[in-house]
Amino acid sequence: MSHFAEVALHHASRLINHGPTVLVTTAHGGRRNIMAAAWSMPVEFTPPRIAVVIDKKTYTRELAAASGAFGICIPGAGLVDLTYAVGSTSGRDEDKFARHGLQARTGPVLGVPLLEQGCAAWLECRLIPERHAEDAYDTCFAEVVAAAADARIFANGHWRYDAGNAELQTIHHLGGGNFVCGGKVVQARSMSLRA
Repeated sequence: MSHFAEVALHHASRLINHGPTVLVTTAHGGRRNIMAAAWSMPVEFTPPRIAVVIDKKTYTRELAAASGAFGICIPGAGLVDLTYAVGSTSGRDEDKFARHGLQARTGPVLGVPLLEQGCAAWLECRLIPERHAEDAYDTCFAEVVAAAADARIFANGHWRYDAGNAELQTIHHLGGGNFVCGGKVVQARSMSLRA
């Protein structure tokens, strides 16, 4: 049973604005790939647009450019080993989905492969062509066309971290295979209420 629910596109930027490591998924011509990316962020609210760094020499970048689409899946702490593994090998030589036994659903708008099991959320993205930058930069820009999140950790446009969803809490790459998990939530208080 899936715990995923649609996320309103005006809340899609909240899925990555805290800087989690993400899994980038792509497919084209019967081939598919998945890789880890440590640098992604929202860049526009309406329509929702994101930026993600995908090295221009990678197989993921090749498939994304050919299909014009990719997925951003946000792995939880329970997928830290998988995240490191798919970020450390190339998909040119093997299907990483098959190697790691990953079950992908098909994106509702563009048909990209998306992971739900072990992930906190996903975004289905249409690549925004940047002809003058394709050969020069690793940063890709995309419009988010669909988004969903596991309601046990993200609902009503907000993250909810608690002891019951530790395996879904986002991870953040520190380098060298080291990650930190999203930690304790601290609620801000209004400064105007202080005496």
